[in-house]
Amino acid sequence: MSEPVAYLKGEFVPASQCVLPVWDLGIVLAASVTDFLRTFHQKPYRMEDHVHRFYRSCKYARIEPPVNIEETISISEKLIAENSKLLGPDEELGLVYYMTAGENAVYAGAAGMPDELSPTYIQHTFPLRFPLWRKLFLEGAHCITPAPRHWPPQCLSAKIKNRNRLHMWIGEQEIRQVDPGAMALYLDIDGNITETGGSNFVIYRDGQIVSPRRNNILWGISLTVLEEIAAEMGIPFVEEDIQTYDVINADEAWIPSTPYCLGPVVRINGAPIGDGTPGPLWRRILDRWSEIAGKDIYSEMTNLPPQPRQDRRPDKDP
Repeated sequence: MSEPVAYLKGEFVPASQCVLPVWDLGIVLAASVTDFLRTFHQKPYRMEDHVHRFYRSCKYARIEPPVNIEETISISEKLIAENSKLLGPDEELGLVYYMTAGENAVYAGAAGMPDELSPTYIQHTFPLRFPLWRKLFLEGAHCITPAPRHWPPQCLSAKIKNRNRLHMWIGEQEIRQVDPGAMALYLDIDGNITETGGSNFVIYRDGQIVSPRRNNILWGISLTVLEEIAAEMGIPFVEEDIQTYDVINADEAWIPSTPYCLGPVVRINGAPIGDGTPGPLWRRILDRWSEIAGKDIYSEMTNLPPQPRQDRRPDKDP
């Protein structure tokens, strides 16, 4: 079987050769930024949004990309076209952008930094494994708030997508001792809900969708799509500080994320949200998202055949 290709420092290489030396600053200092998109029908979805966010992250991190945005998009299109040849007709790809500050063979941190650095630029793809999220769609997620708090934006801007996630690793290990299937949902230092390690988090209550304030979270591309769909459906979308109290008392809660678009959350810290099952408005929004993407996302994730639309809608609009 052929091997997928990746992009590493100006060259297309077999994916197995897309590696970094141990003295790369992405490893030594976590001096790196990233982004991630998925395909629908093996075509990139919202690629320009992801790429522009990636370049804004690079600018904030003082890492100068070696190629411009147009070249980045061209590289992505080539990778997707080549690696999609290894997929089945209904399979999809995830594409990762990753850029580090470059290599420092002295390995002495700030004490031995060279005068000039050449950033390390990587793009690579992988097949999306939809069975990973089947249970999420059928039963909903259980979110637990671990002890480690989210990075305060006063220390590191929440607006960039980065790999400084040791606090999230520790938080995930902590909650797995409580519930192996749970998802960590991080609070800020004031006890406000922020986000999970791989998604945004919103609630639906009193007829409106409520997101944590954007200065405290990475504003996801999927969160933007949710906001657009809400506007189209006439549902107010607001930003507020929310706490676990608000989540427990919400009608529904959701996790927008690139791989699965929008997942339902049915419990937080053991307490049910709504009736403790995936809610009707979540499904309505997901159906609309499927129309936009041109693919039934629920069927894609659950491996269940598409259902007639009338069976997928609640009796009354929320």
